[in-house]
Parts: sequence; C-alpha cells; structure tokens
Amino acid sequence: MAPIVIPFRGLAGKQRIDAPDELREQLALAMLGDVVSACIATDRTLVVTRDEEGSELAEKLGAELVQDPGGGQGPAVAAGLAELPDRPVLVVNADLPCVVPRDVRTLAGAAAAGAFGLVEADDGTTNALALPRPKLFAPLYGAGSAARFRDHAASLRYETSNAVIPNLVDDVDTRADLERLALRVGPRTQAALGVLRAL
Repeated sequence: MAPIVIPFRGLAGKQRIDAPDELREQLALAMLGDVVSACIATDRTLVVTRDEEGSELAEKLGAELVQDPGGGQGPAVAAGLAELPDRPVLVVNADLPCVVPRDVRTLAGAAAAGAFGLVEADDGTTNALALPRPKLFAPLYGAGSAARFRDHAASLRYETSNAVIPNLVDDVDTRADLERLALRVGPRTQAALGVLRAL
C-alpha cells in the first residue's frame, strides 16, 4: 500500500454549502471523519490542517497531524508529503465522503505500478493523486488542475493513470451534491445530513 496525505481546510473549504456556519462545520468534519476512516484502514494517514476540531477528530481516528503552513491546498499537501519517505504516496481530498478502503487500495495500485495516478472531478479539478514518489508533486491545484497535473506527469516522463473510481470522483461542494450522494456517503456524513434535513 501507500501512505495517504489529506489536506483539510475546515469550514473555509465549504462555503458553497447552503447551511448555517455551525452545520457547515459539522458537515466538513463529518466528511473528514469518513475519509480518514477509509484511509486509516489501509495505511499510514497524515492530515494537514490548522483546524482545531479537525485535528482532534483526525488524532482520535488514528491519523498523524501536520501543521498547515497556509497558502492554499498545494503548500498544505507539500507539507504532508515532506513528512514521508521516498516511496509511493497518495493524496486524497477531505470532501469525498463516499470513499471506502477498497477505493484507496485501487488508487494505490497506480503508484505501485510506477504511474502517476489521477482522479479528476467532474469540473476538471483534482480529487486525488497517486504519486510514485513524493518529490514528483507540484502545487497545481485550482480550476483545470487535472489537465495541469497530466502535463506535469508527461514533462517528467511518467505515464498518467486516469483512475475512474466513482467514490473518489464524487466530491461534495454544494447541498445538491450531498443530496445526490446521500445513499452512498459514510456514516458520519449521513448523520450530519440528517441534521441538515431536519432544519
């Protein structure tokens, strides 16, 4: 397998979900919990964050903590990768509440085979990476990042494995996303969605 880095911004990362701040924070934490639970069942897991509640939850679930240096998702991921040895590694976003251990293992297969694994979201951004080596990472996140990561891999003479793993493709940015995925999300997100629906 391969260790996993999960960057977590907390409430700041879920501004598009139509809900009171307190509930959006609960949802963000619930999704983080479901993602960490899936990852920790497969290998060493590092959560990069400044969020106090996110840190407490991650530690409770058995993840290691890395301080987010600030500056966005790219620097956060780089900080996590800097803690790992020179071997295959995964990067998984914290807003993928449908993920299960099998999905993480499938993603790890790309890096184990020496390919640059990429899970592209429906909007062209990047939900997860499988890197043969941590030093291959470049901070290319943002709109259209999947294409930039593919170009980056090609520039390093690595084949890109476009991993179509539904539970890693389906991220949550809006209330509509949550409702669409309601039957597939993990137990913590299910519970938080139930509270939101009760409003």
